[in-house]
Amino acid sequence: MVEKSEVRGAGYVLAGGASTRFGTDKALVEVGGTPMLERMLRLLRSVTEQVKIVAVPAKYAGFGAETVDDGWPGEGPLGGIISALEDAAKSTQAGWNLIVSCDMPFLTREWLTFLCERAAMSKAQVVVPHSGHGPEPLCACYRTDAAGALRAALESGVRKVTQGLLYVSSEVLDEADWKRFDSAGRLFWNMNTLADYEEARQILEAERT
Repeated sequence: MVEKSEVRGAGYVLAGGASTRFGTDKALVEVGGTPMLERMLRLLRSVTEQVKIVAVPAKYAGFGAETVDDGWPGEGPLGGIISALEDAAKSTQAGWNLIVSCDMPFLTREWLTFLCERAAMSKAQVVVPHSGHGPEPLCACYRTDAAGALRAALESGVRKVTQGLLYVSSEVLDEADWKRFDSAGRLFWNMNTLADYEEARQILEAERT
């Protein structure tokens, strides 16, 4: 097993979305009495050496983590990913970066540890799981040097992260890799609506009883 201190990974939580379909700020809704953003920060801190938030500056100042300015607010998560990688490029410590969305309540430390270990050994620029819905780029590891190619994609008009991945080298983790961490099939569930949130909250509360 690769030790956390050896892989020198950085963690970034994307919290810059508009939450249009959700109707309120997804980062602030609570699961088990804890805001989702705080839940994700704690999770990434258990896996990576440092954790930052990608969002509008000062919006989440009370969460005890440095905020990286999303250079393309309102343009979708691809800009947030690039902002994270360009921030990581300022440090010589992080060769790879675990980047996740703030609205994935079923992620686990065990899965993220495995993902990070695979990234530490990979020669690809992105290590991305694929579920039955396709690539899951909002729970993936990105090499810092992927920033230039992804920025070029964005500046050429690309907005979907899955299209941006065509500009970089990728290693795919398929069901054979992640299924043992997710027997219920919920690992990559993200909360797009209040109904999604309510269902996730009820499932997690039931699991604690």
